[in-house]
Amino acid sequence: MTATAVDRLKMQLSALDPTRFGRVAVLMGGTSAEREVSLDSGRNVLAALTSRGVNAFEVDGIDALCGNLAAHGCDRVFNILHGNRGGGEDGVVQGLLAAYRVPATGPGVLGSALTMDKIRTKQVWLAEGLPTPRFQRLSPGADKRAAAIALRLPVFIKPSCEGSSVGVSRVLEDADLDTALASAAAYPGELLMEQMVVGDEFTVGILGDIALPSVRIVPPGDWYDYHAKYVADDTGYFCPGLEGADESALRNLALAAFRSAGCTGWGRVDVMRERASGQFQLIEINTAPGMTSHSLVPKAAAALGLNFEDLCLAILAQTLEGESA
Repeated sequence: MTATAVDRLKMQLSALDPTRFGRVAVLMGGTSAEREVSLDSGRNVLAALTSRGVNAFEVDGIDALCGNLAAHGCDRVFNILHGNRGGGEDGVVQGLLAAYRVPATGPGVLGSALTMDKIRTKQVWLAEGLPTPRFQRLSPGADKRAAAIALRLPVFIKPSCEGSSVGVSRVLEDADLDTALASAAAYPGELLMEQMVVGDEFTVGILGDIALPSVRIVPPGDWYDYHAKYVADDTGYFCPGLEGADESALRNLALAAFRSAGCTGWGRVDVMRERASGQFQLIEINTAPGMTSHSLVPKAAAALGLNFEDLCLAILAQTLEGESA
């Protein structure tokens, strides 16, 4: 996105009548493992929208949303639920709102459901010829040690359908394997065993058809875990993460990964770059990224001069597409 494009977007936002949005439910909280992060994100979004004159109100979780739709209704939803099983990133909320014909932020049913499952997302990327680390799918009863031998340590073990690094462990030695498996198995569904990429970590925010500047993440510890994401104040963030042709290649890869998984609207694509080869490796997609003080999409938008309030308004404005002014 060039400076001219950013200026054009700002002009469009400044000319936007906030009453066009009607009543906006900011959907947050829920019952997933990421509830607290979602509440933090949602309250930030709610404050940003109301500061711009949008008639926005808080809705905590899917049950409350159902009650609201039945009793009062709303004109659109800013979905900032995180995770699945009570979170809003697995296609369930998207299907509910589609049935009510209520527009919502973020990808629809297909993109949301697919990308909530890390294993199926990687299978799609491989079918599209996009790079992602080697992995093993660990269904119940699978021989975990055989999988570790096939991939060769070090590996990451993750619940396939959780986000925010919930249940994720790094396994450097065989002695760590059982503990990591037990941690991930505390969450329902299959497990993903993924070959660890030694190199630099990046994330690329997506806003419509635009890949925002990359963010290079330098955690204070050995890897970017839950503490480094949401608690630590000494995690390093560098935006843009790369320069020139490398930065362009990274952004183009992220946008291709986002589109190949059926995603539209906004989101975030996480990528590793192998230190030895310089090759990029796709890790996962987040379809309702965090909007906390530590979150990465706002950092990328700020690098372009797009403040948090403008970013929230731009995301909500995507729900107006196809509507007459």
